[in-house]
Amino acid sequence: MSVELGTEESRLAALCALAQQTRELMDAVALTDVGEDDLTAAHAALTAVNERLRSVLRQTPQPFEIGPDGTLRHLGNAVTGGANPHALPLLIEVRDGGVRAEVVFRPLHEGPPGAVHGGISAMILDHLLGQAVAAAGSAGMTGTLTVRYRRPVSYGTPLVATAEYTRTEGRKTWAEGRISLPDGESLVEATGLFITPSAWIGA
Repeated sequence: MSVELGTEESRLAALCALAQQTRELMDAVALTDVGEDDLTAAHAALTAVNERLRSVLRQTPQPFEIGPDGTLRHLGNAVTGGANPHALPLLIEVRDGGVRAEVVFRPLHEGPPGAVHGGISAMILDHLLGQAVAAAGSAGMTGTLTVRYRRPVSYGTPLVATAEYTRTEGRKTWAEGRISLPDGESLVEATGLFITPSAWIGA
């Protein structure tokens, strides 16, 4: 995995601001109840914006790189990437033995009426489990992910996502995590097995 030094910070800041505005656009599209004329006008405006942005394209999202503060970042990541409109983006804190993030899902994430899609919850937990094993020094790729849905997850409600490293056997590492209410009541729980690729060992 190659890591590039961060450059063009002002441009990247503008890209992240555009991504945030796009998230707000996505929410607006999901919730709008304006009339057909406004929808048609918005479509035309977005068509022009898309043409402008597509005039110069990358082959891939923003790569892993070292930010100005010296830490590794991935602005193109689907969960944490500030430059990826699909991302919340999730801000993850590394703590002793694990990781933590505060989460507020949006109406855009709806699956069952009034609740977050189970696949979205699984994606968040998969990422946190991976971060937990990486923080423990055993970075790997997801081998298996087992998810238990205990209660519906509401959007628009402050929640807490956590994950902890549990054990390692050779190139296999396990972690456990959950999405909970602020009072600790568990809504979704997950266990993950991560495999460290042989090419990463000693790299």
